[in-house]
Amino acid sequence: MSRISIPDVASATGAVAEAYAVTRKVTGGVVPNLFAAIGALSPDVLNSYMNAEAVLGAGTLGGKDIETTKVVVSELNGCDYCVGAHVMLGKIVGLSPESLKQIRAGNPTGDAKRDALVQFVRLIQQSSGTITAEQFAAIKEAGYTDAQLVEIALAIALTVFTNTFNRFNDTTLDVPRAD
Repeated sequence: MSRISIPDVASATGAVAEAYAVTRKVTGGVVPNLFAAIGALSPDVLNSYMNAEAVLGAGTLGGKDIETTKVVVSELNGCDYCVGAHVMLGKIVGLSPESLKQIRAGNPTGDAKRDALVQFVRLIQQSSGTITAEQFAAIKEAGYTDAQLVEIALAIALTVFTNTFNRFNDTTLDVPRAD
């Protein structure tokens, strides 16, 4: 059960209601528990998060790479809420259940570019971003552009934020638990 009380979303007014309206547009009409709690406490933070997600979604990375990144980060951070959400979203954007299992485990998926991304994100997370020139060259050789590396960094940052909030809040799952 969430440690921070989540108010009834339907009764929200003012800036909170406006932040929830933006969230509904991004999430397909729902306000997940994660965003309900954040928005109730700080609609500005929720709006900033949603704006950053919109920027990420408008970039060149693509949904499969975004969700791959978010699954890896969430798995490494032990955030059951975000693992469940991003496995679900990964399936929606076309990642197979088997690929998602391999991504979570850090095992090869059979897609060399995706595997390079998984390894890169794991390295970034496990080294606090400090990598060798060879490790940097590997992600570039896999075909990721400098602009996409910026987008990967944003995806990591957004995921660390939600992982951190969910971990200390113990946010109640309202997404399917990842198998």
